[in-house]
Amino acid sequence: MACSLGPRGIVFSKREGDGATPAGKFALVLALYRSGKWKCLPGTLRSRPIRRQDIWCDASGHGLYNRPARLPFRPSHEQLWREDHVYDVIIVLDYNLRPRVQGRGSAIFFHLAREPATPTAGCVAISAAAMRRLVPRLGAGAAMQIRR
Repeated sequence: MACSLGPRGIVFSKREGDGATPAGKFALVLALYRSGKWKCLPGTLRSRPIRRQDIWCDASGHGLYNRPARLPFRPSHEQLWREDHVYDVIIVLDYNLRPRVQGRGSAIFFHLAREPATPTAGCVAISAAAMRRLVPRLGAGAAMQIRR
């Protein structure tokens, strides 16, 4: 499947905000979806709807760095409920989750691509049509291999 990556391409040493996509094999941890736009996510991958106050902390040095959180929240964060369609489906990749290393990158997701496709901030993105075909095939133990 065609996909969008960060504008700096694939790197082996990711840094927060560098615009690169990390290389490696990452488990698909959790699927989040906009229930008003996607009815549910079929398959056996653990999933839950996104709520308006859901965010992802990208504030290096904060105790919730690279973790989900909820509004109100002052430190730097990624809003998960967006007006565009890009985060209608988000699959959290097991990148820098355990152990978490401050500054090594956060919010590395597998999500929907913009149309026309443009680079992500470091995530992997595919079309909504491709995601609809792929999601039913994802289950426990699924992983994504990102390599050059």
